[in-house]
Amino acid sequence: MIPNHQHQKLLRLLSHRRAISTLDLLNELEVSRPTLTRYLRDLRDTYGVPWVFDRDQDGYRLESDNHELGRQFELPGLWFSAEEIHALLTMQHLLVNLDSSGLLGPHIEPLLNRLGRALGTADDSAVEVARRIRIQTVGARSFQLDHFQAVGSATLRRRRLLIEYHARGKNETVRREVSPQRLIHYRDNWYLDAWCHLRNELRSFAVDAIHRTEILDTPTRDIDDATLDHVLGSGYGIFAGAEVRWARLRFSAERSRWVAHEKWHPDQQGRHLDDGSFELRVPYSQEPELLMDILRHGAHVEVLEPPDLRNAVSQAHKEAAALNAG
Repeated sequence: MIPNHQHQKLLRLLSHRRAISTLDLLNELEVSRPTLTRYLRDLRDTYGVPWVFDRDQDGYRLESDNHELGRQFELPGLWFSAEEIHALLTMQHLLVNLDSSGLLGPHIEPLLNRLGRALGTADDSAVEVARRIRIQTVGARSFQLDHFQAVGSATLRRRRLLIEYHARGKNETVRREVSPQRLIHYRDNWYLDAWCHLRNELRSFAVDAIHRTEILDTPTRDIDDATLDHVLGSGYGIFAGAEVRWARLRFSAERSRWVAHEKWHPDQQGRHLDDGSFELRVPYSQEPELLMDILRHGAHVEVLEPPDLRNAVSQAHKEAAALNAG
């Protein structure tokens, strides 16, 4: 495979002159004639660069008269080593497997084909990546593609959105006019941060719970990023709020080997204790999501404060024990 620096140099030579002779190419690249032949073949067959040998000028040039084409192929980062291409193929595989809605597939496929041609053994490499990497998503909920597209379009075009939304907590369908602010991908699901014009406040809506959408001509009410982060990003979990409290948790020495390396919240505070346990402090606004994450650690975590969160965890354990007794 042609080395990266030689690729770029050859492209510059073809791009910046009307035509360049074989002898000049050999001297500039400091290679043998068979190597030059291989470089030119790779440039055309593997990377699709349209060069020709111009007999009238006795030299090589780009097929197009517009030499901007050469600079198009010379964009920084376009040429990759075999290791870089394997890494990109791996990233592509991750994206395709994580993209359960299929939104990215049509856009990624041309890149995958291009990388495949560049690698030479691309077919085997792509298959090998698929064989060696497995991605399992847990808790990802399906949604209707047209609703997602409407939400995304309204968010980018800065237009208000009329939605019918299933509020799962109350098990009722509500109708809301909202000003979309941003889309968030959190724990394998999509959420819309938006200004609710009925409640006159910021809310986070699960996209999969949106059953009907209509893009309105009315411009959105824009909320600055600092306010969005303060109201929807200061507390624990996706459904946060502006009123923040702090939970203090102590994990067993055994479980600390995992929890100490986990990121529960950007503003979390953690420290190892003398007995090997780990103390974690996290801000939260609404209890349910934090409660679920605490409960999954069972007897390996103790809620030190606040008292009402400690009582909620204790009550949940009692109810679970009673449900599973006998």
